Amino acid sequence: MLKNFRDKVAVSGITVLAIGVALLIFTFISAYGFLTSATSPSENGSLEQFFGAAFAPLIGTAIRMMYLGIMGWISSLLTIRGVTIIANVPKIETSPLQTPMPQEKTMRQKSKTAPEKEVKPSEQDAPISSEEVAQFAPKPQLEMQ
Repeated sequence: MLKNFRDKVAVSGITVLAIGVALLIFTFISAYGFLTSATSPSENGSLEQFFGAAFAPLIGTAIRMMYLGIMGWISSLLTIRGVTIIANVPKIETSPLQTPMPQEKTMRQKSKTAPEKEVKPSEQDAPISSEEVAQFAPKPQLEMQ
């Protein structure tokens, strides 16, 4: 079924991405259902009963909002990881026998057209004398005041 490592990585990335998107969709559907259900406190009884009836739905709402926030955060992390895995799938390597690289082509053409001049090691590694350094050193300029 899956013959190489590249296919396995791609399938795992797509799976993680699909799970993350499914969780995001579920989170938004849950949030929409939560927002469409209206809860209001009743006004019968004393002041203590009114505040008790008002704070109970408020606490329940805060718990649901934290639950939805954590669900959204985790599902967005899964979606990001899935996209990262898919983006970093190893590229397929071609063997050198199939097609030469563009640099190899240009190097082959250069070697066929003109031979390169060989540099002698003595010319390449020769030390610089102090006269040559003094010749290219900047000369100080005196300013008139």
